[in-house]
Amino acid sequence: MGRIDRYILSQLLIVFGFAALVLVMIYWINRAVMLFDSLIADGQTAWVFLEFTALSLPAIVKLVLPLAAYVAVLITVNRLAGDSELTVMRASGMSPWRLARPVLAFGLLVGVTVGILAHRLEPAAAQRLASREAEIAETATARLLREGEFASAADGVTIYVAEVTAQGEFRGLLLEDRRNAAQPTTYTAAEAYLVRVPSGPQLVMVDGQIQRLDASGRLLVTTFDDLAYDLAPLLGGGESGRRDLRSLPTVALLFPDAETLRSTQADAARLRIEALERFAETALPPVAVLIALAAMLQGEFSRLGLWPQIALAVALAVAVKAVEASMVQAARADPAAHWPLVFVPTAGGLAVAAGLLWQATVPRRQRGRRTRKSRPPRGDTGGAAA
Repeated sequence: MGRIDRYILSQLLIVFGFAALVLVMIYWINRAVMLFDSLIADGQTAWVFLEFTALSLPAIVKLVLPLAAYVAVLITVNRLAGDSELTVMRASGMSPWRLARPVLAFGLLVGVTVGILAHRLEPAAAQRLASREAEIAETATARLLREGEFASAADGVTIYVAEVTAQGEFRGLLLEDRRNAAQPTTYTAAEAYLVRVPSGPQLVMVDGQIQRLDASGRLLVTTFDDLAYDLAPLLGGGESGRRDLRSLPTVALLFPDAETLRSTQADAARLRIEALERFAETALPPVAVLIALAAMLQGEFSRLGLWPQIALAVALAVAVKAVEASMVQAARADPAAHWPLVFVPTAGGLAVAAGLLWQATVPRRQRGRRTRKSRPPRGDTGGAAA
């Protein structure tokens, strides 16, 4: 890498670091505010709040880095043009393709970082976050079940515990579920235990009965030795039993086993789409920075700035993200047939960048040829004067 390449790359990295820091702080503060409302208001400690905000960082950084890289290219090229450095580089014979070399190296660095986040750090953080959320849900459930008190776990669900032992065992449990008004159900159990499974907390009842009324008003009684009642839906746990795809390693998504398919409640094609999205996210930053550079090299340079070029770059970024959202949605709707659509934004963006770089090169040659053709021969000029 030459001296000019290192100079441009250093300028890009400086601006990128500042832009990434500002954007990460904005997103992180917004996330922290939402977590503060849900955790501190629920009685959790400040340490839990800090842990949750830290675990949300990989996803935030992965989202922000491509945007920060795009902004870094726009700011750096605009400054180089304003200081006439870009004009000197072009006058010395550096073509747009030559200028793209340090920018592409910068984009590859950002892409590798995004890949590490997408394939390693974000899944690990998401898995840890899901585990901590389950632990907190279990703690909240334990606080909900108090000895000798009726507690409302959710709208239509009431729980009563006659005794809570020192070992955390519940004795004399009554649970009434009226969420289905047409068929209210009452559970009674001599003993009950609170257990945590990957899908969330469950109440395991031992030696009890299920009482419900049928459509005719007749009481139906079912006895059981043990029964597991899922508490996750009552605690806002979302879809019970479904593991978040973001918490799975990429290898597990590409080659899912039976346990992975069961825990995620998704087919193999849907899991592979999630893995392909991570690869597409890794490949997009190099393409994005090339689009930004190519847009900034359009038209004539001015010391007043490159505002038309910046507007073009912003419009192209919005278009690429819109195409990305639509393609991902279409691929998720039919993963088996439409999985190649995930890479359409990357391929299309690369074609746009190549076309703009070619266009930034061609007009200069065409203007030179038009100037030479319009200049009259010397002999003709002298004859006319005579």
